[in-house]
Amino acid sequence: MAIVILKPNTEFSVGKIVCVGRNYAEHISEMSAEKPSDPVLFLKPSTAILNEGQQIKIPSFSHEVHHEIELALLISREAKAIKASDWTNYVTGAGIALDLTLRDHQSAAKKKGLPWSVSKGFDGACPIGSFVPLKDLNNIDELKIELYVNNKLRQAGNTNQMIFSPGKLVEYISSIFTLEPGDIVLTGTPSGVGPIIKGDEIRGTIENLGEIVFKVS
Repeated sequence: MAIVILKPNTEFSVGKIVCVGRNYAEHISEMSAEKPSDPVLFLKPSTAILNEGQQIKIPSFSHEVHHEIELALLISREAKAIKASDWTNYVTGAGIALDLTLRDHQSAAKKKGLPWSVSKGFDGACPIGSFVPLKDLNNIDELKIELYVNNKLRQAGNTNQMIFSPGKLVEYISSIFTLEPGDIVLTGTPSGVGPIIKGDEIRGTIENLGEIVFKVS
């Protein structure tokens, strides 16, 4: 059973992980995609969770794994068709996560018009850190985001660059999927995504949330 921690020591059993694609304009450009009129959603299973202290393992069936750093939201109450203005009543914490993507599998699936669950949902596809209580944050819409690979900056952005804010995302997602305690929402990644290989060290930081560090085995 996958577990995440809300600081200082509250455990949540992870349910589903609802991920948002194309939520930063520059990332949309680098992926040669179109700006969406509604949030683009996909799912990761709870088995994708990889907690700090564990190593990222590149699947034997992929030769191109990309990093994507994201602000993560932890759901604490059942949320169904809620309003954006009420979203903080259903989210208990914010954290740092990686949306690892098997880009070779995703590209092949897209060309064939097939789903790309394998590329996003494989075991360990969601490295994640502990969550900071939302009540301790007063500027979630203005957080600096950075990702380093072997101490070299790869991704840099700010949550103020999101096309759909956290409130809008929770509103939209809850109109489709009932969100339950322990569910996680990944809010999209800024530009700069790129490959990782065996031996790399990945360090992700989000302002006021600390950092996560994972090594690739």
